[in-house]
Amino acid sequence: MLFIGIGNRDRGDDAVGVWVAEELSTLGYDAVVCRGEATELMDAWEGHNRVIVIDAIRAECDAGTILLLDAHDETFAANSLPSSHAFGLADAIELARALGTLPGELVVYGVAGICFDTGSPMSDAVFAAAQQLVANLMEEADA
Repeated sequence: MLFIGIGNRDRGDDAVGVWVAEELSTLGYDAVVCRGEATELMDAWEGHNRVIVIDAIRAECDAGTILLLDAHDETFAANSLPSSHAFGLADAIELARALGTLPGELVVYGVAGICFDTGSPMSDAVFAAAQQLVANLMEEADA
């Protein structure tokens, strides 16, 4: 199982994926950090059958809300969570699907953020969600 955290640690709630991946890596799990560009993501998950991606999202829900999407859903791109990256995760998934290189299992945990300003810390709600997500992902990986 590979965990991929997407984001930028210097942009407030956008750091959630980075924080989760770094925490999991420190705890001994296979986890990497990506900026979120499509080819970088495809390179990261190449050769892995089970991949979990964590990213901040902009959504009409409370900050810290964790949403789950299955990348194998054929409507993923149309229904994907609004990311803070231009050509990113949804594009990587659809390109990998077209090329037949999508991992056997690829799920995305999106954490709703409220502040993406440069130099801002993660909001309290998003940080609490990140801590809960680490606990949940460890449990899932160990099952």
